[in-house]
Amino acid sequence: MFQITKKRVLANQIYLMDVKAGRVARSGQPGQFVIVKMDERGERIPLTICDYDREQETVTIVFQAVGASTRRMAELEEGEYFQDFVGPLGQPSELTKESSEALQKKKLLFIAGGVGTAPVYPQVKWLREQGCRADCIIGARNEALIILEEEMKQQAAHVYVATDDGSRGFHGNVTECLKDLMAKGNEYDQIVAIGPLIMMKFVCLLTKELGIPTIVSMNPIMIDGTGMCGACRLTVGGETRFACVDGPEFDGHLVDFDEAMKRQTMYRTEEGRALLQLQDQQSGKEHHESCGCHQ
Repeated sequence: MFQITKKRVLANQIYLMDVKAGRVARSGQPGQFVIVKMDERGERIPLTICDYDREQETVTIVFQAVGASTRRMAELEEGEYFQDFVGPLGQPSELTKESSEALQKKKLLFIAGGVGTAPVYPQVKWLREQGCRADCIIGARNEALIILEEEMKQQAAHVYVATDDGSRGFHGNVTECLKDLMAKGNEYDQIVAIGPLIMMKFVCLLTKELGIPTIVSMNPIMIDGTGMCGACRLTVGGETRFACVDGPEFDGHLVDFDEAMKRQTMYRTEEGRALLQLQDQQSGKEHHESCGCHQ
């Protein structure tokens, strides 16, 4: 059992929780995720690690209550428990494989959309610990949905807030904000974009045009989190990959976002899942070696 030691409401239907999970806290890295399960009958929910405290043995998760399972999660209070808290899963951020000296020479920009701010935060924090202060754009539909702004300001070199309705910061979406920064003379060696698929798609269209290497996190399409369901299969550079075991981070300029968005929409219904499985079989594409769909 894994105890909730802290609960905080970040915005409407967006929650932060610290969970006592020593093994995950000791070995987790930026970019990785966990799978949480409330009880024996609960749904497996993959969530990116937002932060970790190795000394206190806690892991921070952030989630939005949008479905039945996450709404039940939102009802849990401090002192209550998750039955399962499995991780760390997935591959750490590619940035963690670079030396501190190499990172300090890079001008990095993170673009966070909505709840995507949560997985951006540990990477920006980790980079600061390596002596690299990255810039960050935090975007949302309106001011009420901006999360972790103050925490991000403590770690990043500059934080730019963008809202679609202009209620806070730059008036426009994150792509328009990036154009504005570039027009003002800002230059970046690499960009990391995390948020809704449609946001990441348009960021990548722009950065490809600008010639800026861009990494994206495909966490939004994960369901099972272990390669068993096939929901997070995507095409990267013409090859089949699984977000949960091969990622969740990939070269954004090589991701087929249109295919990923179509699969995400279809997978929400039982009929859609059945159709996807049939299409996969007819196309001759196999699931990941750990997949149990055809057993």
